[in-house]
Amino acid sequence: METTVTYLEMTDPGELRPAAAVPGLGLRRIDRESPLVRSTQAGVGAAYGWRSATCTDEQWLAKLDQHPLRQYWLITSEATPAGVAYLEPQPGGDVEITAFGLLPAHLGKGLGSYALTLAIQQAWATEPVEADRVSRVWLHTCSDDHPHALENYRRRGLRVYRVETEQE
Repeated sequence: METTVTYLEMTDPGELRPAAAVPGLGLRRIDRESPLVRSTQAGVGAAYGWRSATCTDEQWLAKLDQHPLRQYWLITSEATPAGVAYLEPQPGGDVEITAFGLLPAHLGKGLGSYALTLAIQQAWATEPVEADRVSRVWLHTCSDDHPHALENYRRRGLRVYRVETEQE
């Protein structure tokens, strides 16, 4: 079975094409040790085969240890968990959006575009590593992710810079 992985980037905050604001939708940073990190990520990723959705406790703790700079952000709708946006600053001014998505109960309600806008804005506001400023926000998605993910990323101003096909 083939999976297509698409890498997208934005190299200037002015490239962001923000979606219309959705009242009550927000982004709240949570501590990496919060049970909401794992449970919400599992809820978002289960339908798309995210390995983190089914990992053991030991695998989860190892993942946290491997990414000490990763920031865990909860997408909220009226203060209720609605999804995740994880940001990881990297050397040279890059910030990767390592996870982004909504819980199934919040899909199809027109929240994803504004949630992504909030995540990208926060990525640009992240403290850079080994650089004076954030110079690039990037992420990757695959053909197993939500069918509207790639379209949403492109509509917000992220542009494709690499596509790979992987054999599973």
